[in-house]
Amino acid sequence: MTAPPAPLHGHQSQGNQLHRNPWYTQTVRIVDRVDEIPGVATYRLAVIDEGDSHHDPFIPGQFNMLYLPGVGESAISMSGNPAEGGGWVHTVREAGNVTRTLAGLSVGDTLGLRGPFGTGWPIPNLLGNDVLIVAGGLGTAPLRPLIYHLLNQRESFGRIWLINGARSPEGLLYQREYQAWRQGGIEVLLTVDRPNAEWHGQVGVVTLLIERLKLPRPLQTQLVTCGPEVMMKYAALSGLRLGMTPEQIWVSLERNMQCAAGLCGHCQLGPEFLCKDGPVLRYDRIRPFLFVEQL
Repeated sequence: MTAPPAPLHGHQSQGNQLHRNPWYTQTVRIVDRVDEIPGVATYRLAVIDEGDSHHDPFIPGQFNMLYLPGVGESAISMSGNPAEGGGWVHTVREAGNVTRTLAGLSVGDTLGLRGPFGTGWPIPNLLGNDVLIVAGGLGTAPLRPLIYHLLNQRESFGRIWLINGARSPEGLLYQREYQAWRQGGIEVLLTVDRPNAEWHGQVGVVTLLIERLKLPRPLQTQLVTCGPEVMMKYAALSGLRLGMTPEQIWVSLERNMQCAAGLCGHCQLGPEFLCKDGPVLRYDRIRPFLFVEQL
């Protein structure tokens, strides 16, 4: 018997999940692929049945489950513009069986998709505030829909900073878009751990750039971050040192999501099931568990 949808939790209304069977899999076709950096590509997926009522809008920060028959499923965040139609957009790194198999597919090939699932970035909390976006590595992908939303509604927000870090200049995602983001009113600050001969920007961890900001109004600033957990832990601590409160900091966490409905327990972190309570969580909810080694 098919299980009913899991109860909805989180800081945002998940109205686009209320009437969906979480096990329903749509068939989607790859209509475009863009190679971003080595081992990472962005796929645009179109639902084959254009009349499918399950192709709903998503909240920036949510994810889908991508399914390849005979291989498995993988949770992948949305990375496209929420204001644009034309299908689902996902930026995917080759890391396991599912993502390696996906990398071998071509435009025109098909796969399965369930979703969207999870909580999104706290857009109502950001309104009227300054916004500090901190990304590391592939963590830029789940933040990209939020960046698009902020640009689409630029007059609704104060100053916006994007601090983006990577191991090397070659690892910085979406480099072709930085100029447009700057022109749209986002202050883009970049840093790398290992520069090459052509790199003339900042070198070091993202926390160094955070603490150099000297936020003009820390109590009217919201920090959103996605990347390696160790980076997010110290980004949050840097925000606190700048005068922010734990209630102003939001993190997006990834664990081993297998069912996306909170039933299997693989994504549990403390009392939270990240597939439905997250992946976006307010820092004060998750802080005690981020600092437990090997949890």
